[in-house]
Amino acid sequence: MAKPKLDLAGIQAQVPEQGAQRKLPPVHLWNPDFCGDLDMQITRDGRWIHEGGEIKRPAMVTMFSTILWREGENYFLVTPVEKVGIQVEGVPFFFTGLDLREGEQGRELVFTSNTDDVIVAGPDHPLRVETDVNSGEPSPYLMVRYGMEGRLSRNVFYQLVDLAEERDGQLIVSSAGSTFQLGSLD
Repeated sequence: MAKPKLDLAGIQAQVPEQGAQRKLPPVHLWNPDFCGDLDMQITRDGRWIHEGGEIKRPAMVTMFSTILWREGENYFLVTPVEKVGIQVEGVPFFFTGLDLREGEQGRELVFTSNTDDVIVAGPDHPLRVETDVNSGEPSPYLMVRYGMEGRLSRNVFYQLVDLAEERDGQLIVSSAGSTFQLGSLD
């Protein structure tokens, strides 16, 4: 089977201009046939690579992120008529910003990704931290959508740690009525 070719010009015509209201397509309702794998990957630091070159247009990357779908450990770009596989190093989203705001249930931690996703940590979007058993280095993640997570940049994680409070030897943050453990003080 020949590798599918991505029609970048056709997709570009569908990308909204900057400042346009973002709306996620109903990817969860689409079930097209698998068309093969693309030479595309999302790197650990959130860069999108197509045929060896980085996609430099932020609006294009953002648009691709809206049609991203996960099945098991595999990732796909999905449209109503086709589904193509792509490679992802770790997780597909990368969070580069953190803001605070007051919500109905108190403080909200509002994360922004490099693909313009704005996610409030809470019951539907939990934070979790994995700690490498050898190095002790933390890897923080936030649930985005459809079982897909994003990794927090080191800078964002440090901001989060600054907001944390110590409870029984643990670093804890709260957002939208939920409490999340960032790690132990041991």
